[in-house]
Amino acid sequence: MKLLAIKGLSRPGGGAERVLVDIANGLTLRGHEIGIISYDRPTQQSFYQLDHHIEWYRLGIGRTDQPATLTETVLRIAALRRTILPLKPEIVVGFLHSVFIPLGIALLGTRIPVVASEHTAPAHYATRPLQRAMLHLTPCITSHMTVVSDQILSLYPQSHHHRLSVLPNPVHVAVSSRADVRGPDDKPKVLLCVGRLAAQKDHATLIAAFARIADDLPDWNLHIVGEGELRPELMIQINDLGLSHRIFLPGATADVYAHYASAQLFVLPSLYETLGLVAIEALAHGLPVIGFADCPGINQLVIPGYNGALVSGEDRITSLAQTMKILMSNARLREKLVQPGSAIPNECRLESVLDRWEMMFERHCDRQHAPITMAPSTS
Repeated sequence: MKLLAIKGLSRPGGGAERVLVDIANGLTLRGHEIGIISYDRPTQQSFYQLDHHIEWYRLGIGRTDQPATLTETVLRIAALRRTILPLKPEIVVGFLHSVFIPLGIALLGTRIPVVASEHTAPAHYATRPLQRAMLHLTPCITSHMTVVSDQILSLYPQSHHHRLSVLPNPVHVAVSSRADVRGPDDKPKVLLCVGRLAAQKDHATLIAAFARIADDLPDWNLHIVGEGELRPELMIQINDLGLSHRIFLPGATADVYAHYASAQLFVLPSLYETLGLVAIEALAHGLPVIGFADCPGINQLVIPGYNGALVSGEDRITSLAQTMKILMSNARLREKLVQPGSAIPNECRLESVLDRWEMMFERHCDRQHAPITMAPSTS
């Protein structure tokens, strides 16, 4: 058995959760025996549909939508070891530091290969000293670490690249209909953003920027699709701006494609991304994409004047508002930025990603590797 571990699968709309399910389902179809272990309660269901052949071990310790307490962490480590050892997995892959750190501690001395699957950028830890300190345990407790792109790999010290590998997230977009970027004349046009309501995504800047131009563009609304801990704060911001009738937070959905198909323009105000999955999906649906020029994971996907626009400037709100206004007020320009084809990089196609996973399994299963010795660069 190959075992994949993650904090939880029941949380609505999680990006890493979606990737894990896609990988688990794809590997199962290829004949691998795949198991999943998480902290979800036994009665909880996966937000994304799992192949019925996959065994899901739910430990039921703590809440998956909140940081763990010290007691919960200790209990989780003990439960991970107690649950995993009888399974005798060939390998265990932990998604995100919230799992691969306790997982590595739990399996110390067992000779079971533990791979840390990192799905965020080193910038994530710059303002999180405790998490960064915990991340320094990774070289001692795991066999290997994967990151999702060459751009993210480049942010780690060159001397440690031989201890890291790139394992892209899969992107498989079922585009039944591409977006009409010109939009209807008889109802509001949609400026769309998709992403977890978390600080990294910087939705507060997007809302403030939209407020700057809302009066000039009365035929546009802003839809932010996703769920997260900042919902109450963002709702207060929207209400204080008097824009609850123009800015909508519909929550997370398993059918996000319908939102892409009905939008006229896509914007992602993130401070950093690892791959920019939602931007790829938006481009595949024929939507021009606006992002920030200094955002890893976006600045290699968006080509200004070709498929979207990259925003720069010291004042993020003003710069974003100006760029959005240009594209929102010019349907012909939006149409020029629609490119044919799927927009999915070849290395991110599901079959290609699954090939890489099988190569990783072949390298690490049934072997004990030297621990990695690296730490993220904050430069």
